[in-house]
Amino acid sequence: MRRKIGPRAIVLLVATLCTGYYLIPSLGLTAGLPSLLPGFLPRADQINPGLDLQGGMHLVLEVQVEKAVEAATDRLMADARRILENEHIAVANLRREGVATIVLEVSKPEDRAKADGALSGLATLDKVPGPTPAELRMTLQVGELRRIEDLAVRQSLETIRNRVDQFGVAEPYIVPEGARRIVVELPGIKDPQRAINLIGKTALLELKAVDTTYNPADAEHGKVKLPASLQMLLRREVDPGTHAVSEQPIIVQRQPILTGSSLTAAEVRPDNQGGWVVAFTLDRQGAQVFSDFTGANIGRQLAIVLDNTVYSAPVIRSQISEGRGQIEGNFAVETARDLAIVLRAGALPAPVKIISNLTVGPTLGQDSIHEGVRAAVVAAILVAVLLAVYYKLSGVIADFALLLNSIMLVGILVALRATLTLPGIAGIALGIGMAVDSNVLILERIREELRLGKTVRSAIDAGYDKAFVTIVDSHVTTLITAAALFLFGTGPIKGFAVTLSLGVTINLFTALMGTRVVYDWMTSRRELKALSI
Repeated sequence: MRRKIGPRAIVLLVATLCTGYYLIPSLGLTAGLPSLLPGFLPRADQINPGLDLQGGMHLVLEVQVEKAVEAATDRLMADARRILENEHIAVANLRREGVATIVLEVSKPEDRAKADGALSGLATLDKVPGPTPAELRMTLQVGELRRIEDLAVRQSLETIRNRVDQFGVAEPYIVPEGARRIVVELPGIKDPQRAINLIGKTALLELKAVDTTYNPADAEHGKVKLPASLQMLLRREVDPGTHAVSEQPIIVQRQPILTGSSLTAAEVRPDNQGGWVVAFTLDRQGAQVFSDFTGANIGRQLAIVLDNTVYSAPVIRSQISEGRGQIEGNFAVETARDLAIVLRAGALPAPVKIISNLTVGPTLGQDSIHEGVRAAVVAAILVAVLLAVYYKLSGVIADFALLLNSIMLVGILVALRATLTLPGIAGIALGIGMAVDSNVLILERIREELRLGKTVRSAIDAGYDKAFVTIVDSHVTTLITAAALFLFGTGPIKGFAVTLSLGVTINLFTALMGTRVVYDWMTSRRELKALSI
């Protein structure tokens, strides 16, 4: 039976040219090439080496979700205080106990039932009477607790991604691990400490009113006890001449007027003292709140708080209606830029703790690349020579299939903008090994048919037909294994699974179609009496 060669040859040629096009930059053959190519072609980049090949940083972060729960409990406590004030219920004490419990003590025991009814709108709290007639205990429901914890991890993941994207790292790898942890890989990072500071900074911006009722020094030394509505923070002050940094206590309202969630922009600007400031712009709703507050509090100080440190506390001279402000601190330009980045990306909903910090130097990465390339080249040459010696011309055709396999596999990885790691290279090597195995299986089947006295064409047809089921069966089972590794494995294991899956799929194409086209072309020209195998 004559098989049409033309359509299959065209498919093979197009697939090779398309994947080969993406491979060109990685081979260093781009000089003058872009000007020769039509503009509609997609851009081809070099393959992206992973952390273990080019050096970089591997971080494992743990989100301290209990802090997010504490913040949510504090917000509910503020809501409860406001509701009780509106209902004119006198409160003797209102405090958070532990992470997720609010303890309310009313001034009059007979008001406890009234307070319980007034707070019924706080549906996420389970309320039970306390040990005294005037006490009511409210605890976050388990479902709400889990929701806050999950949301804190998801928001932290997204915020870290936004920060890293603005930091300018090529091909970062940022994924959740377990219930609370986040894995961050930054290949090629030049300043690991700066990246750690950028990723780990909570960057919670708050605008709070300064309170002058109490003496900050007395509060610092415990001479006076501040009410729950106030808190003492440290104000950062920089000497303009010596640039020495000092900290002084300052008392502010615990409830912020605005937070960083109202920011729409943050940019770096020079100040009048040779340093840098971070100017920010508020959204429309935030600008209205800011305008109302500044208009009603002329002559009062407004503290600009970042991560519980007061950077400035200017006096409000007039109503500010344009919704703009700035964070002053005589910053260096790089510090100001990083601060602007984290403000634009948003605050972390909870602090993150560094569990593991592994920095791979670029020298180790280069050594891995050189050794990996050397091993791959030596192995490829040995396999190609062995096939050519043992199977003669048929071995050379098998070498052609292996070359196509390699070109297509690496080309597809580049087209997908995949990051190549050492486990990924191992997956490629295993895939090529299976390609060798498939071609050897086909060649041995053809040999068996020739020994039975069949013609060359009949032996080739029978060899491919008999090897087909075995090859497909082995490749499908490998794909199932690779799928399981991808679904349940972590980063490096996923990379291995991806390259192995691609290699196995491409091998089915090159082994069963690529070499078959060559044999069909050889037998279609004339009747072969013998086959070099």
